[in-house]
Amino acid sequence: MPKSWTDGAPEPVALQDHAHVSDPLSYRIKRRFLGGALNRHSLGHQRLGKRYALGILSSDCISSSAYGSEQILIALLPAFGLAAFAILMPMTAIVLVILLIITLSYRNVIDVYTKTGGAYIVARDNFGPVVAQIAAVALMLDYIVTLAIQAAAGVAAIISTFPGLISWKMPMIFAVIILLTYGNLRGVKEAGKAFAFPTYFFVGCMAIVFTMGLYKQFSGTLVRLSTDQPGAVEIGQEQGLLTFAAIFILLRAFANGGSSLTGLEAISDGVALFKTPEHVNARRTLVLMSAILGTLVLGVSWFAHKIHAVPYESGTPTLISQVAKVIVGDGAFGQFMFVMVQLATMLILFAGANTTYSAFPLLVNFVASDGYLPRQLTKRGHRLAFSNGILLLSGGGLFLVVFTAGAVEHLVAFYALGVFTGFTLAGFGMARHSLRNRPESWRFKVFINTLAGSISFIVVIIFSIVKFSEGAWLVLITAPILVMIFLRLRRQYTREQNALAVKQENERATSIARHDVTVLVDNVDLATVGAVRYARSLKPRNLAAVHFVIDDRRAEAIAKAWAESDALDDVALELIDCPDRRLPNSALDYAIRMTEKKDVELTLLLPRRSYSRLLGRLLHDQTAEEIAAPISQLSRVVATIVPFDVNKITSGQGITTHTVDVQKLPEEKKVVTKPVTPPITIEPISHYAEDLTPIGKIQWRKRAHVQGQVTSIKTAASGSAPLLHVELWDETGGVTLHFIGRREISGLEVGSQLRAEGMVGEEDGSLTILNPSYELLI
Repeated sequence: MPKSWTDGAPEPVALQDHAHVSDPLSYRIKRRFLGGALNRHSLGHQRLGKRYALGILSSDCISSSAYGSEQILIALLPAFGLAAFAILMPMTAIVLVILLIITLSYRNVIDVYTKTGGAYIVARDNFGPVVAQIAAVALMLDYIVTLAIQAAAGVAAIISTFPGLISWKMPMIFAVIILLTYGNLRGVKEAGKAFAFPTYFFVGCMAIVFTMGLYKQFSGTLVRLSTDQPGAVEIGQEQGLLTFAAIFILLRAFANGGSSLTGLEAISDGVALFKTPEHVNARRTLVLMSAILGTLVLGVSWFAHKIHAVPYESGTPTLISQVAKVIVGDGAFGQFMFVMVQLATMLILFAGANTTYSAFPLLVNFVASDGYLPRQLTKRGHRLAFSNGILLLSGGGLFLVVFTAGAVEHLVAFYALGVFTGFTLAGFGMARHSLRNRPESWRFKVFINTLAGSISFIVVIIFSIVKFSEGAWLVLITAPILVMIFLRLRRQYTREQNALAVKQENERATSIARHDVTVLVDNVDLATVGAVRYARSLKPRNLAAVHFVIDDRRAEAIAKAWAESDALDDVALELIDCPDRRLPNSALDYAIRMTEKKDVELTLLLPRRSYSRLLGRLLHDQTAEEIAAPISQLSRVVATIVPFDVNKITSGQGITTHTVDVQKLPEEKKVVTKPVTPPITIEPISHYAEDLTPIGKIQWRKRAHVQGQVTSIKTAASGSAPLLHVELWDETGGVTLHFIGRREISGLEVGSQLRAEGMVGEEDGSLTILNPSYELLI
């Protein structure tokens, strides 16, 4: 082959992208459905600022104000009658105190775990992986329930405005979950933009309602509703608060009100979604979210107490819709505002459901990275979202909606148990962290976190008792089973990792004097010829071919075709009897026999012909994998499957190859060839190229200043001289940078932006720059 410095040889050119695999139908459908695939290096652009983060991560918590007070009254009214409205405000005050304590605790979580936190990470780091799985299961169940209950409550807001849609309740809930799933599969930021607005819209509408309500209250025009309405929750008789039954009802009402606090952990779970500095932005968003939630819960409870709003058995009209209806009135503006409030309520509830699509996939990604869930949950999908986690969440939400028939009061029974378990572990975990590390103001942090953990634990106990018969039993039974499954998965992953670990005796290969290669032959065709060609490239000591005879006539035909083939005339074909037609056993016996001597290593090549997925399975057997499986268990035998795609040949498809036609290129892009007698040019020699040059236009033996993205980093073997090869590409082509005497460059990684300047040389016909000066771009 002519070298570039010899006369008549072509001038070296920049690296070019030459081949592309045609997209299969499934990928084309995915791309049309979800949009083009996002480059993984754009992941940083998918981070969220505080404005969008409040819309995505806070909507679940803020939207809880739409039904938290209502759930308290549902428990109190049948037992205490109209006295329930007097009890409502102290109960709300207790919930708000708990909100303050847990907010301070989670603020501490974000301070310490500045990249990613949440109950799972806190429990894992402070109590170990087993306790962490309790937090993982609790939060996973909570997120699934959150999706179901928020979707159902949002549909209830629609039905409160348009009662005639009651018969479409279940299809509407399904549609909401499916649309949320689709939006999040398209990517986190796209979903965030869509769901940032409802949070502000809801808060703004409720601010108008509360302002009008305060004006009417102080002017004495606030109307009190009649409690005797058809379909309303039954109003019981007043009774004492110190009986066992009364205490039980109060605890159940408190447990219902605890549902107002769900979603507080979403920000600590999603710290990684924030723009830098992540923990600062997350902490500010958490405080703002808690303040908004506390104001809304207090406002809804206070006005419900004032107007005696009574929940309905069917769930509609909702408590918040009654409050809005009474305050805004029946005039033209009032009717408009009522529709706006209901629209805002619906949107914030759907946005709250959307929050789980950010938190749940991140949570299962952490758990799967630790080996307690399938590794598929750690992979980002087409649009850089954790697609498998999103699909798992939506499947669980749909199942729960079907199981409870979309009833909000039934879903609440599953609700707060999981999230308060997370609060408990996060509180106690941060208290232990503060005791161990003694940070600034550690005594106060220990007190707050211990208090948060203790209160949350009490809520878990209360919830487990008072909600046991309403559905909490299912969570209490399912959670331990899931924890045991997670631990079982971890043990399996650990066994597999130990089996694949490189032990000290395996670090250096033993001395093998002979390397033999055998091609297993089932037919004489292109696949077999290709396998033999590959076998020759391995340069074995002995190259052989073996056919296991299960049909004498077929064996005879194969032997005849082998003898007539010029491509195979240097390889001997051995026919071995296989009387029981068990090819894997025969191959195993052959491999053992050929490696009886300790200095022999055997490679078995198995040509595998790939056919169409459906007809291929019907018309052809698949024996290569069956043979390779037992062979792989032998110590000095390697079974290598050599694929040959028959379907691509029969269908006329294949890899699309792009070649450069010099004659058709514009003058400035033509690849010139070096003339026989190069002209002598006299010009000053430049030792620095100031201006940036597109990589596709750099010239051999000229200095060049280029900028692009690092697509490949290759380090020389540890036993050889230090050498680092870096491929740098821009839109016009690529060039290889050679750094002699180095094995690494601090801060350089695949995907980095790099600027380099130096003399352009060549290697094997491709342009290179040797030991360039460089600058890493951030």
